Amino acid sequence: MIFRLIVCVAGILLLNIAGCLCQLNVCGQAPFNNKIVGGEEATTGSWPWQASIRLIGGGHFCGGSLINKDWVLSAAHCFQSVSHGASSISVSLGRQTLSGSNPDAITKTVSQVITHSSYSANTQNNDIALVKLSSSVTFTDYIRPVCLAASGSTIDAGAKTWITGWGTLNAGDSSLPDTLQEVQIPTVSNTDCNKAYGIITSNMLCAGLTSGGKDSCQGDSGGPMVYKNDSLWIQPGIVSFGRSCAEPGFPGVYTRVSQYQSWINSYTSSDPPGFVKFAANGGSSNLHHYLPHTLFIFILYLVL
Repeated sequence: MIFRLIVCVAGILLLNIAGCLCQLNVCGQAPFNNKIVGGEEATTGSWPWQASIRLIGGGHFCGGSLINKDWVLSAAHCFQSVSHGASSISVSLGRQTLSGSNPDAITKTVSQVITHSSYSANTQNNDIALVKLSSSVTFTDYIRPVCLAASGSTIDAGAKTWITGWGTLNAGDSSLPDTLQEVQIPTVSNTDCNKAYGIITSNMLCAGLTSGGKDSCQGDSGGPMVYKNDSLWIQPGIVSFGRSCAEPGFPGVYTRVSQYQSWINSYTSSDPPGFVKFAANGGSSNLHHYLPHTLFIFILYLVL
């Protein structure tokens, strides 16, 4: 009887763990990926988690990233001036261009927008939001979730990250590019970044060139900063703010995703995103799938 009980408990735990880790089977994979200001046009399907957040009856105003079949991650500041809340917003996925034919794209209405309760419009601290789709999406080669940087992940200065979005190509531009843009920029230490801004916190991550010229810009807000480890793409940052766009000495500032694993999981617990803990030192990285230590210890205890 005791043995049977242990087997049952272990089985339930393993099923729960499988539920927690199931997103890792699909997240961060971009079958058509071979790899904004100073960037270039992305090829179709390169960034299958990229979302265009749009006003119903209007156009694109912010980016986002698909993190599971029901939720999109974005920035809190994107929704501060949206007067009619979730009912006025839609999310487009699998889109390559803002206009014309996008045969692989789908558009979903939104049932809920959750901005971080401690978001500060003055300092942009805690600039993170979750957007719940009105119905679940079906994953395809063109629509897939990104993996998220787990709590405890580190990314040193010089790590090569990619930023994607439909933001303006130059500061002050009044029109957005039609085709999704991509740009690769290195991370910058928070210490150096704070010399430029004076308000950088541990909840932020910076990236840019000392000479400027490459950056995210207006319209990219809420979109993903991603980092590649072998064939797996992980999102350590969300486009947040900066001084103008691509100015020398002023890197772009991104919300540090790894600081918000518990917050994200508190709303997505029925289908947790794929969190991956990694350490990027500017040239290489170490990675492992995230598994709560308490569950691992308990399973080990049952086995022994």
